[in-house]
Formats: sequence, C-alpha cells, structure tokens
Amino acid sequence: MAKQIKGVYEKVYECAKKEFLSKGFKDASLRNIAKEAGTSTGSIYTRFHNKEGLFHAIVYPVVDELKSWFLEVQESFHKKDSDYQKKNMFHYSGMEAESFVAYIYDHYDVFKLLLECAEGTEFSDFLSHLVEIEMEYTVKYMEATKDDALKNKTITSEFLHIVTSSYFSGIFEMVRHDMKREDGMLYAKQLREFYYAGFAKIYNWK
Repeated sequence: MAKQIKGVYEKVYECAKKEFLSKGFKDASLRNIAKEAGTSTGSIYTRFHNKEGLFHAIVYPVVDELKSWFLEVQESFHKKDSDYQKKNMFHYSGMEAESFVAYIYDHYDVFKLLLECAEGTEFSDFLSHLVEIEMEYTVKYMEATKDDALKNKTITSEFLHIVTSSYFSGIFEMVRHDMKREDGMLYAKQLREFYYAGFAKIYNWK
C-alpha cells in the first residue's frame, strides 16, 4: 500500500473547497483540485472514489453534527413539562438560535458550499431536513401545551410548513449575503423577533 504523505489530504480539502466555491459542484474539476493540491487525480479517486465522495467528505461531518445537535435541543425541550414549555419557549429557542447561528459562522465555508454549490449532490435539499425536524417538534409542542390552533384550523399544516421554511431560508440569507459575524448575529435576532411577533398574534400569546 502506498504511503500517504502527511498533510496531503488537508491540502486536498482546502483546494477542493476553493474549487467548489468558485465553480459549484457540477463544474468543479478533480484534475484542477489535484493539481492545486500537488497530488494526482488517482490518489483522490483512491481515497474519495469520485467528486461527490470528496464533496461528501467536506460537508457531511458539519451537516451531521448540526442535525444531531438540533435534534438533541428539540428533544431536550420536548421532555420538559408543559408549563415550562409555555413559559420558556421563546427564551429557550432564542438561546439555541444564537448557538445555531454561531455554528454556521464557525463553519462558514461549508454552509456556503451547501447553499450555493451543492446542486447535483445528496445535500441539495439539506434545508428541508431541518424544516422537517422543526415541524415535527412544533407539532409536539402544540400537543404538549394543548394548543388547538391546528385542530381549530386557526392555522393549517401547510401554513406552518411555509412559515417554517421561510424562517430557515431567511436565517441562511446571512450566508448568501456574506454578512460579517456580528451583523449576522444581529440579523438573526431581529428575524427571530419578527417571526415570534407573528406567532404571538396567531396563538394569542401574552
């Protein structure tokens, strides 16, 4: 088995990010990546199998960690009693939203890849997975607190899905618009308050 040169794959990751960000997944070239990284296309194929395998290796650890954390946060809150959920929903979600945004900025290049360069990969719909999780636990929250908005058709599941999707799309606008971290954190806070005000009206929260 050929000996792997120390640091070569770190260089491949760096050059691959640059190539994918510049050209998108579809138009990115493994030949260019290999040349910039000072290695061969053969070594990239051996390690990653193909271009999609290389893209996967870069973004999957971040996506998986975010989804796992997001599920853990949702489940932890869901396990609280209904009174706690009613009293602390906005405060709790606000704290976790800040952590969510901070994580995005800690892995900014990867989220840039996911949002703007992932067409043609398994990650092209990664946002929809976050929406599904949020939808599931929003319904659980409503059930736990005996909120009848869906049952009484004050809102519909379609409306809830649209609003949830628009919120998550809105959050990631800070990446699409290349906002600096401080500006992005403020924008996310304002966006959260905007959506909370809307839901407070619908649910008649005090």
